[in-house]
Amino acid sequence: MTKVKIVEVGLRDGLQNETTNLTVNQRFDLLAKLIDAGVKNFEIGAFVSAEWVPQMAVTSKLVKKYLTSPLNKKEFSASVLVPNEKGMLQAIEAGVKEVAIFGACSETFSKKNINCTIDESFERFEAVMKLAKKYKIKVRGYLSTCFGCPFEGRISENKVVELAKRMNDLGVYEISIGDTIGIANAGQVQSVFKKLLKVIPANKLAGHFHDTRGQALVNIFAAYEIGIRTFDSSIAGLGGCPYAPGATGNVATEDVVFMFEGMDVQTNLDLKKLVKTHRWLQPKMDHLLSSKVGRIGLGKL
Repeated sequence: MTKVKIVEVGLRDGLQNETTNLTVNQRFDLLAKLIDAGVKNFEIGAFVSAEWVPQMAVTSKLVKKYLTSPLNKKEFSASVLVPNEKGMLQAIEAGVKEVAIFGACSETFSKKNINCTIDESFERFEAVMKLAKKYKIKVRGYLSTCFGCPFEGRISENKVVELAKRMNDLGVYEISIGDTIGIANAGQVQSVFKKLLKVIPANKLAGHFHDTRGQALVNIFAAYEIGIRTFDSSIAGLGGCPYAPGATGNVATEDVVFMFEGMDVQTNLDLKKLVKTHRWLQPKMDHLLSSKVGRIGLGKL
């Protein structure tokens, strides 16, 4: 049976754009439920400025609670986002073993999101990678606005390939190719990934799709068809990007798992438990959560 890896980003990318600010205990309970549902690859939070992203202010407390709990197991991939050397030093102090760096394919988006140019962002990444090597910390890379930017419009596919290769050359173990504003279509997804696969192996690429225009599952399927086997998703479809006007949530984990199960593709996640997690989470948020499967349930399946 074919397998895919699902990276759960709800606790970081999901919560960062929500108005409801869950407590440390609530976040920990959510993480526990996700792990119980089979999640092994997940983001915990981000060491970023609390002034700019207040939802991530409790990351250090949540990381400490997780690392000192029975939930923490060697086979889990638990990461935090770090934008620069300062964030990386906080991650090292917290004791994490994996971090993620975050770049953009749009100069305007880069300046608005991480307050620097693309070239300046890579200078920051080099400092992070140097510390990662010293402390034996794994690094995952994110590239945002790979299919379109809210400020610059469509992004050149060649630019995406150039920056992905540049990030790969830094030494990250995986690069997540992001549709930050949910603008991509299946044809574009296949075109971009086909170009990427000429310079970066499939096992080092992931797809990160937002469902703003209802195309996330279609785009995941399109990427899967040409060999991509790792996808980011967010429980219940939480989130969006605070620096991308109109960008709604990430694709919902439950919806992705439901699709792959119907294709006899193994995710190693328990769909019933994911739906229960959605329903536990729903009353705690200030709006209806977007997952179709989480909302409707599984019926008699």
